[in-house]
Amino acid sequence: MRAASAWLLGLATALGQPVWGQTVAMTGHMGAKALLVIDGGPPRAVAAGSTVQGVKVLSVSPTETVVDVAGQRRTVVLGAAPVSLGRASAAEGRGSRIVLSASSGGHFRAQGSINGRVAQFLVDTGATTVALDRAQAQRLGVDLGQAAPTQVQTANGVTVAHRVTLGSLRVGDVELREVEALVVPHELPYVLLGNSFLSRFQMKRENDQLVLERRY
Repeated sequence: MRAASAWLLGLATALGQPVWGQTVAMTGHMGAKALLVIDGGPPRAVAAGSTVQGVKVLSVSPTETVVDVAGQRRTVVLGAAPVSLGRASAAEGRGSRIVLSASSGGHFRAQGSINGRVAQFLVDTGATTVALDRAQAQRLGVDLGQAAPTQVQTANGVTVAHRVTLGSLRVGDVELREVEALVVPHELPYVLLGNSFLSRFQMKRENDQLVLERRY
């Protein structure tokens, strides 16, 4: 399996100002602090009144956080898809370019969403389709009621997976509709971004970055 990922869609400048495509997601709540993931980085506990990477937190509740970036006020809902902030927000969902930076292990990971719900992805250029396990499918609202069973070859032999179509799959400001995927019975630490997603892009490796340009 060839895999890749660790994405920095919006890079902070030396002054910590917001840039194109900066994203914020709320992953939890700790007392008066919200656990925020900014630009796909590690969760940060941030209290109201604090500013991190150009994101100012205005208020915190157990289910949502109100933030301000460059004068734009947005509500980030717990467990929902990342919110795009800064100058890129006007084109939210209509982007055409994804830039992923390699982790220390040479993999490319990304935070995004499936059907509007937060998902963690690992780029896998050797996978025919996007792949996720049953627990992930349930959490992401993927309907297996009408899913067609199919046999797939794994490292442990042949197993039965279920073929589904994802209503939406989003990474950063790029959202694709009707993406083919397989729901597999064995546990996966990430949703694998296979070629049913990747084939819709022109891929180019530049040193430790993977650049995906959307095909039209």
